[in-house]
Amino acid sequence: MTPIQLTAIARRGVIALALAGSAGWTSAAASAQAAFWSPSWMAATQPMWDGNFVLPLGVPFQYSRQTIRQTARLSIGGSRLRVIISNEEGTAPLHIGAAHVARHGKASAIVAGTDQVVRFGGEPQAVVPAGGRLISDPVNLPLPALTEVAVSLYLPQNTQPAGFHFDARDTAYVADGDLTGAERLPGNAVPYSTRVFFSGLIVETEKAPTTVVALGDSLTDGNGSTPGANARWPDVLAERLAGRGVGVLNAGISGGRLLKDGMGRAGLVRAARDVFAQPGVKAVIVKFGTNDIGWPGGGFAPQEAMVSAEDIVQGYRELIGMAHASNVRIIGGTIAPNEGVAKGSIIEGHHSPAKDEIRHVVNRWIRESGEFDGVVDFDAVLRDPAHPARMKTAFDSGDHLHPGDAGYQAMAAAIDLDVLLGDSVQP
Repeated sequence: MTPIQLTAIARRGVIALALAGSAGWTSAAASAQAAFWSPSWMAATQPMWDGNFVLPLGVPFQYSRQTIRQTARLSIGGSRLRVIISNEEGTAPLHIGAAHVARHGKASAIVAGTDQVVRFGGEPQAVVPAGGRLISDPVNLPLPALTEVAVSLYLPQNTQPAGFHFDARDTAYVADGDLTGAERLPGNAVPYSTRVFFSGLIVETEKAPTTVVALGDSLTDGNGSTPGANARWPDVLAERLAGRGVGVLNAGISGGRLLKDGMGRAGLVRAARDVFAQPGVKAVIVKFGTNDIGWPGGGFAPQEAMVSAEDIVQGYRELIGMAHASNVRIIGGTIAPNEGVAKGSIIEGHHSPAKDEIRHVVNRWIRESGEFDGVVDFDAVLRDPAHPARMKTAFDSGDHLHPGDAGYQAMAAAIDLDVLLGDSVQP
């Protein structure tokens, strides 16, 4: 199967079929012990916005004859891995001149002796059509759970960014020339806080995949956490589940909304790709509402009318229906408090007494309706008992909207693993 065929299949969301027919699968299937391909990490891709939006993109206009090195931490380990390259939202074919993967060291460095060439259909180069994804051949690089890897891509032509994820909570490095195999990029490499093109890692495992997806907004994407520290709540959840062999995928997008497009497609739209198309998905934890309520009338959407609690509840009911039709457990996360949110900043409009009342009504429905398979009460975890409309100081990143590392740690600790997984996985 050619890279173009792989891309066409992956675009339809049938990643498992692409894997079954791609290079390396036959030998694995013919081995004495069957092997499986399990998702271990992802970055949800989003459309790029124009200059009229209130936030800058944080990426260059184009890359040309440059290497991009990006890092990610696996949730589960495996004997081999594959790299997913995304040209989603791209308007022209993506030409990859070379690709390498290695264990990540510090900053732009890799661990010596771990560098491996990434191939596509047996070739070290590839072309990804506009709007497509490409899954690499297997790479013989055994990696334990919670290992950080670095993926380096060389772009030999003028290439505009695509496969974009705004809030990486990590640092990418861009340097001139093909430095995909370099142990460290030069000191003049330019750092960026965004992701492009590199959107997933899949590992070879001895058992069929069991996957949990975290779907939400910036409080799932990890805004406010320490960059490079893997301190988002899905990261901490991955640490809790690593011993069970459960992959955890973070499908959060900062600025994401459930009902409408925000800084990404609406949650109701992208759930089909980011959640239900993932191999082995058993459960999804959903945490939306902050931006559905906060954006209208504020700096992000000043002309939009305020959303109602009933609108959000109906959106959740649609998502619950999708999950149950896919035999996936769905856990509802309550909406965190945000009174006092960053005065004078673009996010100030997220809070008002009227908006907070909508939040309370939605949270009450999440807790009491019984329509979710389980509930994780993020609001109760994060709020200040003495002032429940505000976040607890010890958990606040400082903007009164996003938790810091301690807050995300507490959010992950509040998730009941038995409720999350049901009977699908035993300790």
